Amino acid sequence: MKYMILSYGSQQHYDAMAGKGEFQAEDFGDLHAFMGKFNAELEASGELVETRGLHEPVHTRRVQGAKDGAPVWTDGPYAETQEVLAGYWIVECESFDRATEIAARLADCPVPAGFDDDAYADVRPLVESAADLNF
Repeated sequence: MKYMILSYGSQQHYDAMAGKGEFQAEDFGDLHAFMGKFNAELEASGELVETRGLHEPVHTRRVQGAKDGAPVWTDGPYAETQEVLAGYWIVECESFDRATEIAARLADCPVPAGFDDDAYADVRPLVESAADLNF
């Protein structure tokens, strides 16, 4: 079964990693090394299908419905939300519990003190077809 592991951040996190504010870009060397090793281990185990980081929220465009026959869009970031999807992994493994174990390893990612005390990841099964939805 395939699962998506979604990690979240904010525009402030992207700014910090770029050296804007109290942190310097080099403060995140251990984070980048951890992610490289994490991805390499998933690839070696055969569980990694795909992983991507997403560009900072300021480069987001939200498209909603249509007004007068034209799509309505707004450039980000969006004041109504602090957290945004920062990246994801698609893993293929034997169970939801195994996908959860993989995601739990992200809690070991080293970050500068006070950078991200409330980090989390979601784990969701991927749907291969409408039949998987059991509607």
